[in-house]
Amino acid sequence: MPTWLIVLIVVVAVAVLGAVIWLVTQEMQRKRLQQRFGPEYDRTVAEKDSPRAAQRELAERERRHKELDIRPLSASARERYAREWAQVQEKFVDQPSDAVADAEQLLNSLMAERGYPTEDYEQQVADLSVRHAKTLEHYRAAHTTQQKRDGASTEDLRDAMVRYRTVFEDLLTDGADDERHHDRDHDHDHGRNGHDHDHDRADRRETERQASASPRTESNGGR
Repeated sequence: MPTWLIVLIVVVAVAVLGAVIWLVTQEMQRKRLQQRFGPEYDRTVAEKDSPRAAQRELAERERRHKELDIRPLSASARERYAREWAQVQEKFVDQPSDAVADAEQLLNSLMAERGYPTEDYEQQVADLSVRHAKTLEHYRAAHTTQQKRDGASTEDLRDAMVRYRTVFEDLLTDGADDERHHDRDHDHDHGRNGHDHDHDRADRRETERQASASPRTESNGGR
């Protein structure tokens, strides 16, 4: 077989292998993004010119999200926000329109304390989509109602409050399990260290007891 033909076969084989690897990589990326973003993936694909453009957009959101200082709330902060939300819900009875506006304001305060920028709504939605894609449509719908709240019906305002509460609870509890897990690990390590110290003290006492008993044993043997 001529050398040039061997080279050609090798080049073609490498090109085919490279194409297969690229296709597999793209499919894995698609599935990963689809799993992470859920309905937001389909929405972004519909908004962009192609699935590849949508995937680049979502990957860019992930990259930006990594640069944000997202942090869980402390237990005291969660309790404080829960109390404030209860007050907003009570206000809805007599002032539904104002309560919806207060709900969005409180939600923005919560986002800011978690580390999310809140100056630009579209960027805010993009940042939230990385970890909170499942409740993002609730936020969009509630925000739309809040923007036109003066002309919205009481039922629409009530629906917005329910949607805001869904997003609020998602943001409020996100990361709380990690914090509790950390506290449990700390308590476990503290308890384990305490047990180790007790065990060491017991070993020392046993060693001292044996040491003090040894001379008597040797003396009895001498007699």
